[in-house]
Amino acid sequence: MEGVRTLNSDPRQQLRIIKRGAVEILVEEELLKKLQRGKPLRIKAGFDPTAPDLHLGHTVLIQKMKQFQDLGHEVIFLIGDFTGMIGDPTGRSETRKQLTRDEVLKNAETYKEQIFKILDPKKTVIEFNHRWMEEMDAAALVELSARYTVARMLEREDFKLRYQNQQPISIHEFLYPLIQGYDSVVLKADVELGGTDQRFNLLIGRELQREYGQEAQVVLTMPLLEGTDGVNKMSKSLNNYIGISEPPEEIFGKMMSISDELMWRYAELLSDRDGEEIERAREAVARGSLHPMDFKKSFAREIVSRFHGDGAGESAQEYFEARHQRRTVPKEIRQQFSPPSRISLCQLLVDLRFARSKSEARRLISQGAVKVDRNVIKDVDFEFRRETHSVVEVGKTRIAQAENKTKTSLEHGSLDKP
Repeated sequence: MEGVRTLNSDPRQQLRIIKRGAVEILVEEELLKKLQRGKPLRIKAGFDPTAPDLHLGHTVLIQKMKQFQDLGHEVIFLIGDFTGMIGDPTGRSETRKQLTRDEVLKNAETYKEQIFKILDPKKTVIEFNHRWMEEMDAAALVELSARYTVARMLEREDFKLRYQNQQPISIHEFLYPLIQGYDSVVLKADVELGGTDQRFNLLIGRELQREYGQEAQVVLTMPLLEGTDGVNKMSKSLNNYIGISEPPEEIFGKMMSISDELMWRYAELLSDRDGEEIERAREAVARGSLHPMDFKKSFAREIVSRFHGDGAGESAQEYFEARHQRRTVPKEIRQQFSPPSRISLCQLLVDLRFARSKSEARRLISQGAVKVDRNVIKDVDFEFRRETHSVVEVGKTRIAQAENKTKTSLEHGSLDKP
């Protein structure tokens, strides 16, 4: 590769794009010097596969990775399948439950599928840190541990509070930030991205790279995205999240539920639109020449289309307007179909376009999002039989009925009933 391949390779222009939405760049002058060399930088971001699904909060970092990718830099999506078994102690008041190897690997596979809804698969390097950590013997791990002190570890706020409150800290928790830093050494990262809660871990990477004779990486932190409640960090446990694998209508509806003020923060961090375009829209809303709902709808369309393809955003908007503004039920969610005598439920979901692939269909089923005749189905090998089955539902918005069956209440607008 000869230099950075970008429409505007001016280093300061790149820096302006990279700074958008960022909380902190340590150190900005160092990043500018790296950009001025005219060579693609190695951009690293790590994700522990501790849960099977990604939500919009996770994509804040992935969107920033895409910006680097669009500027011609090399993006490394690091799946922390080894560190995931340790558990990140960040923000924890107690030791995190360790995941099994099987749990981590299963979640890692879903991550690989989901990130390419944003990143270019041809330009993205996928790495797993088990590759080098499992080759490290006990002597090498002791040597790595000798490069950092317990006193420095206890400078970290969550460790310090637990120590002061006489709450247990397991030795393996100290290994987590060390291994995260060592990942940067192995990958020779020029820049590492992370949330603001990862600042301590990211800085260890800088120190370890110097210890191993490398140029220190630049640390870029991104804000933690608030959930739909506008208060707490987006989290599945708080039920304030927008999952990127949720049905289009669900994503659109949740996007419309956020406050007008929070809408601008989401747009800055998640939209592909130029920052100046967003600012012009914000000024138009302030003047009264643009209704905030109109911008929110267009933004929700953008997000839905990103994760479900062209056309999904428009369909989701039509459903939202019919269901929540005109108070009607769109005909397309009461479609009929002619099934064969027997068909796997996974294949049926694909045929009905309720899922884009069998792997997505299996995930929907395992999540309990699929019903047959009002019964939740969690068996991915379930077989739909024409003689005994009638109605298929995915979430609250995708409903189809087999032909030649008695009409059900689902066809008559009773979708609001539990």
